[in-house]
Amino acid sequence: MTGAILTLNAGSSSLKFALFDAALAPVLRGEVEHLDSIPHMAADDGAGTALATPPWSRIPATFATIVSDLLALVHDRAGSGGLAAAGHRIVHGGMDHVAPARITPGLMTDLHALTALDPLHMPHNLAPAAAISDMMPDLPQVACFDTAFHHTMPTRAQTIPLPRAIRDAGVRRYGFHGLSYEYIAARLAHEAPELARGRVVVAHLGAGASLCAMRGGASVATTMGFSTLDGLIMATRCGSIDPGVILYLVRQGYAVAQIEDMLYHQSGLLALSEISGDMRVLLDSPDARAAVAIDQFTYRIATEVAGLAGALGGIDGLVFTAGIGERSAPIRASICARLAWLGLRIDADANASGKSNIAGTGSPVAIRVIATDEAAMIARHTRDMCASSP
Repeated sequence: MTGAILTLNAGSSSLKFALFDAALAPVLRGEVEHLDSIPHMAADDGAGTALATPPWSRIPATFATIVSDLLALVHDRAGSGGLAAAGHRIVHGGMDHVAPARITPGLMTDLHALTALDPLHMPHNLAPAAAISDMMPDLPQVACFDTAFHHTMPTRAQTIPLPRAIRDAGVRRYGFHGLSYEYIAARLAHEAPELARGRVVVAHLGAGASLCAMRGGASVATTMGFSTLDGLIMATRCGSIDPGVILYLVRQGYAVAQIEDMLYHQSGLLALSEISGDMRVLLDSPDARAAVAIDQFTYRIATEVAGLAGALGGIDGLVFTAGIGERSAPIRASICARLAWLGLRIDADANASGKSNIAGTGSPVAIRVIATDEAAMIARHTRDMCASSP
């Protein structure tokens, strides 16, 4: 493949994009925000220098108009080889899609059928792929599934103990953030191969947060399950709660849509602090409620890390990644302090200065900070898929 690769990660109100050359070096990265109002684009070049971006051309915006304007920007920077392919983050692959796949009309039909499993994400994930197919029908496109990395989990880690008919309909623990975990596994294999062969818990801590237990670089357990609501406390998502709470809310007259909005958008750090779901805001706040929310956030992470250590039969390393994991030294320090009984010893100076290896002298457990790059993982899969098929 000689041309550039475009990667797209679409959400309900934003579209992250990146452009990579044939050698997978980044040429362009950016995000279109506020898709539901007046879109705004921010972008930088491969060196991280901010680029001037034109005001949006068409209001109201749709994914079709957004993709059209984005393709114009991309073509200006794709180089002499032009745009060779596009890769998409698709949150859900269901039970059958456990590896990247070329996007075809048949695959799109299959993926639209999966929207019942994830109605909040799948329509947004698929819309840019459909728009590109309409505008550039000959451009190869690849779907990269966020659930695929976790297909190696044993049955005991995937099964939800409900009646067989429900399980057969696709209700199981899938796990998410798979593209991030796959990238971290590859980085570990390159930077610390002995650790990569061992028992590692990776903490993907951002607005969405989860943990993954890896043995030999493969997922054996994760905190997110059937949906992205499960597991850790997140910015505005509740994490694990007693299912009886949902039954109680239904009996109190809450509609499904109200409960769904509450669990996804009104819970988590936002609900605990009543200030913000943004960890940066909470860390800077003198309000006691912010401290309570942060304490519960790190408490839940530490207890879940311990649980995953149990699933692994021990722990050789803990890796922090994503926005909070990569940038918040106080959060890393608090989590590791709670896990001192497992042998974790953090180097306070290395942690505060943003080093990649933050384990203290004599710590039997490695502690690392590695920046994730889901777009690079999508680009790699897209290149490999297009190279292996006509």
